[in-house]
Amino acid sequence: MTNDNDGLSWAAVDWDAEAATFDDEPDHGLRDPQARRAWAERLLSWLPERASDVLDLGCGTGSLSLLASEQGHRVTGVDSSAPMVDLARAKLAGRDAAFLVGDAAAPPVGEQRFDVVLVRHLLWALPDPGRVLRHWRELVRPGGRLVLVEGVWGTVSPAGIPADLLTGLLAPLAGDVRVEWLSEDALLWGKEVADERYAVVALV
Repeated sequence: MTNDNDGLSWAAVDWDAEAATFDDEPDHGLRDPQARRAWAERLLSWLPERASDVLDLGCGTGSLSLLASEQGHRVTGVDSSAPMVDLARAKLAGRDAAFLVGDAAAPPVGEQRFDVVLVRHLLWALPDPGRVLRHWRELVRPGGRLVLVEGVWGTVSPAGIPADLLTGLLAPLAGDVRVEWLSEDALLWGKEVADERYAVVALV
């Protein structure tokens, strides 16, 4: 989820109602071949080379899940919106993927553990990101990683989580934390952007 409008409240959005048009945004549906290729290349560099178990939290309609699956990974997606999950299931029908309706901050995966926890544009909107990160860290197998795509959107009333804050929260949880700046890659967003957008890969 991106936040290009100053003052937009993530919590106020009816994601069930948004599901039908969610993929219309260039960085959501990845329907444009250039945008799709740009995200696929980034994902290829962030995910392990070997086939891995990926937990895609706040998966929406499953666009990143599909890219991960196409790269040979086994995907479990979680989203609070049942219509979003239905679209993700349809998008990945026949693939090694499962989608669950649930709270991404506390995903309903039981004792299952993953090689990667992948999250895009969600952590910034959660009330206690430090606590959430600690829980997500517990879902990662030894030698695994957190891949977090975040940013700070808007200029008048900016919303988001700055990279230095996120890396500070990750410091006690991960042995290696790498920040990759994404703002200057217009292909990822379908347009030029001037705000702070980035990815963090944290090896644990």
